[in-house]
Amino acid sequence: MKQRIAITGSGIICAIGTDKKTVSDALVARKSGIQGMKYLPSCHKDLLVGEVKQSDEELKISLGIRADKIVSRTVLLGAYAVRQALDDAGLKLPYLKTRRVCFISGTTVGGMDVTERFYHSILADDTYLDYLDAFDCGKSSVDIAELAGLDADTCTVSTACSSALNAIILGTRMLLAGEADLIVAGGAESLSLFHLNGFKSLMILSSEPCRPFDASRSGLNLGEGAAYVVLERFEDAVARHAEVSAFIAGYGNRCDAFHQTATSENGEGAYLAMQDALCMAGIDYTQVDYINAHGTGTLNNDQSESVALKRLFGGNIPPVSSTKSFTGHTTSASGAIETVISLIAMRNHYIPVNLGWQTADANCIVPFMGNGQCRLQYVLCNSFGFGGNDTSLLLSQQESELPLSDSKVEAEILSGYELKDLDELKLLKQFIPPIEQRRMDLLTKAAMYTSLKVLSEMDISSPDAIIVATSHGMLANSEKILRGIDTLGEDSVSPTLFMQSTHNTLAGILAVRLKCHGYNMTYVQGEDSLRWAIADARMLITEGKAKVVLVGCHDECTGQYASFLKRAGKKELPCISSKSLVIVKKDNK
Repeated sequence: MKQRIAITGSGIICAIGTDKKTVSDALVARKSGIQGMKYLPSCHKDLLVGEVKQSDEELKISLGIRADKIVSRTVLLGAYAVRQALDDAGLKLPYLKTRRVCFISGTTVGGMDVTERFYHSILADDTYLDYLDAFDCGKSSVDIAELAGLDADTCTVSTACSSALNAIILGTRMLLAGEADLIVAGGAESLSLFHLNGFKSLMILSSEPCRPFDASRSGLNLGEGAAYVVLERFEDAVARHAEVSAFIAGYGNRCDAFHQTATSENGEGAYLAMQDALCMAGIDYTQVDYINAHGTGTLNNDQSESVALKRLFGGNIPPVSSTKSFTGHTTSASGAIETVISLIAMRNHYIPVNLGWQTADANCIVPFMGNGQCRLQYVLCNSFGFGGNDTSLLLSQQESELPLSDSKVEAEILSGYELKDLDELKLLKQFIPPIEQRRMDLLTKAAMYTSLKVLSEMDISSPDAIIVATSHGMLANSEKILRGIDTLGEDSVSPTLFMQSTHNTLAGILAVRLKCHGYNMTYVQGEDSLRWAIADARMLITEGKAKVVLVGCHDECTGQYASFLKRAGKKELPCISSKSLVIVKKDNK
């Protein structure tokens, strides 16, 4: 049996516009939003960014929020886009109350802008202690839903730059599995000193407008923004007379399993993700009319993505462009922003150009620089993140059917292992030589140990998929970066620490160790994170996408964070907690 999943509403705010019309106008006029910094208080004014052209105060006015209320910029941008999406879909509160609604948001930065602002003060006194958990990704999603007036079960995914696209895919899968009636999915990300200086430490930021796929490209420009889409089963959309923008025709999530930040020379993860999306749709590769590329403007990414495109399409690569040359790289929000841009292009019958491109690179594709109207039947969107998390989404103008999960297939937790105490980590040498452990932090060692131990006990060399649940992710590394910026300045950020600060660090490292190119996901919804991870694993198995899934729940608490919690009167957390499970198809023992 099959099911049609329709997009019935969308909202967007980014560097080139605050709604679909202004964004479309900028795309047609070839007007980039990448400029010098206005709102981010960084000392690196030479770096160009794709800022939303509204201050926090202006966003608060638009949202009807008190001027003195402290709200992270990520939340403001997210709520702004969600409200648009709900209005665009013609959804009203009485109808929403009759449906099982789920809000799925992708972010990595969360409310880090607020944490940066008050970090020094929190160290000194309790005045701003209430904003201790502002950085929390899961909390930012809850706050977005609340500000947008959306009463829904909330889920946050954090797979770095593929987060928002993974949120849309998860929403699609939940509808197919009958786990929800209506989904609002996408992502939000604001600029922060934390991730600006983190990317700068990797030496991949440019002080010139980015020019993806150009031979002279010199790096990316960070951006910010938010975008969300409303997903419904087609029959539900028809029943309430909703207008359908497009259909989800296929999708793929794969792991490059190569490096925490660099992409492989053969673009394996990207190739597999795109291949999965097109195979699911059951279309010939020549039917793809346009590809919205990840295209960051960095040497490594553009070459790797080009190799993957050439592998998949051969000599018949359809028109390709990267709209990051308009918006900047909006990191975790990019997949949703580029999905909405693709919807705009499909509706208005044009392909956005690849701004800034002039000179061909023998190792890269030649991006679209043409003019004129064209009908876009199938559009492929790519989003590739740190940890090798590669995701592709295929959109269609015509009614497309997706396979329903097999309700007869059941999943079970076959085995599990939980870390008893830190001394037990000495036994990690059974699996990883001490010399290889030297650069591993404590949480990574714990996740490695419980994961490898449970797999070893089951005599499993590698799972089909890896899913991680975590409340705060790599807290120790993030804290070191934050403390360094506060005491030593912005240039203190270590590239190694930054590479290992994203919430999906553990899922990526495990994939590399286990050579797992399969599905890879990280959930960051506080105490609900493990619930979402296990539910996802069960869905994967009923979908026939996996037979063995490694699920882990890993968290840490630093001494400094523990002292903050004590002062705030909150419950004590263990220094390290790590638990790994193997979930399998019932007949796969």
